[in-house]
Amino acid sequence: MAAGAVPAAREALLRRMYEVFSTDERDAFVPRCLSPDVDWPNMLDGVRVHGREAVRAYWARQFAAGHPLVRLEGLRLDQDGEAVVATVRPGMRDASGERWAEETVEHVYRFGGDELVTRMDVRPS
Repeated sequence: MAAGAVPAAREALLRRMYEVFSTDERDAFVPRCLSPDVDWPNMLDGVRVHGREAVRAYWARQFAAGHPLVRLEGLRLDQDGEAVVATVRPGMRDASGERWAEETVEHVYRFGGDELVTRMDVRPS
């Protein structure tokens, strides 16, 4: 893969994933973006969850605690040329409106042969 060139299918999938994350479409989109045995970080508990249903349950807990927002600010290939790094700005929506973090974080995605996400990691920008 050329350095910096995110494959079009992966870029489209991740852009759509971020579009639907804070909407009611989120659960329905899971089978179209996450591998059945996806490995995902549970940031609330500091552990990892495995499988689509575990990710759905984790997201349900997040939304029960508040309304998380994530704004995609950029996509690029990681240094290994395989993983895709999404630079995102986290936020929260409540009765007073939307509040956005000053700092960005990076979501690092790995993909399987079916072009679905097999793993996601979070790291500081």
